[in-house]
Amino acid sequence: MFELLRELFSYDFIIRAMIVGILVALCAALLGVSLVLKRYSMIGDGLSHVGFGTLAIAMSLGLAPLQVSIPLVLLAAFLLLRISENSKIKGDAAIALISGSALAIGVLVISLTTGLNADVCNYMFGSILAMKMDDLYVSVAVAIVVLILYVLFYNRIFAVTFDEHFAGATGTRVGVYNMLIAFLTALVIVVGMRMMGAMLISSLIIFPALSSMRVFGSFKRVVICSAILSVLCFFVGLVVSFALDTPAGASIVLANLLAFCIFALVGFLRRRFLLKTHTGEERMEGTIK
Repeated sequence: MFELLRELFSYDFIIRAMIVGILVALCAALLGVSLVLKRYSMIGDGLSHVGFGTLAIAMSLGLAPLQVSIPLVLLAAFLLLRISENSKIKGDAAIALISGSALAIGVLVISLTTGLNADVCNYMFGSILAMKMDDLYVSVAVAIVVLILYVLFYNRIFAVTFDEHFAGATGTRVGVYNMLIAFLTALVIVVGMRMMGAMLISSLIIFPALSSMRVFGSFKRVVICSAILSVLCFFVGLVVSFALDTPAGASIVLANLLAFCIFALVGFLRRRFLLKTHTGEERMEGTIK
């Protein structure tokens, strides 16, 4: 095992992928808790499709992918919330509308210009070999911004996650903080696509939150558990990918799936135990009476 880890960290591209992956997994897990609780978790999938469309356009024009994708995906996040809040098109329908259109535009642009080459497949399904030093710098900067903003506005994010009406009544600008969550999610999606791919990046947002909710009930505990679990699953998935020569993105997702199954089982057994304990206490009280 130690030999495997020593060999793993002897490659520069693995170290770059590890740094970016841990930061992206951490940010995605933190935001994922709010998105799942607000029943808006598919925003990650929608924005990843938008990201693919913008990357396709950038590649066809010979521009830097991340520099083009970040502002356009942020714009898509803004439009997504505005459409959902101020029209008859709500929630998942708005996501499907924007994501499907962006994906179709991306495929069409690629087919008319560069064709479906290896670079396109890397963006669709991810590749740790695609991580360059420029991607590392941009990803670290974006992740630091996301973490700082999340910590600074944690209480506000908590408030709008659980009860928007109450938060608004207390003076919280609900629309602003909903937009903040969407913008931070968009940033994480863009920087994570390089390694996880547009088809798999949303899994980093959804799985850790769902797994943690099987066992814990408080918001803070779910957030902490999601962050730890997401980073751990990323590390395990990357090691398995290196050892078995499997795609990194898929290996990381399967590690998250295994963790979800384990947490679901633990949560089920815990509820059964608490139910039996509670029932036994009631029977004892009835006997005494």
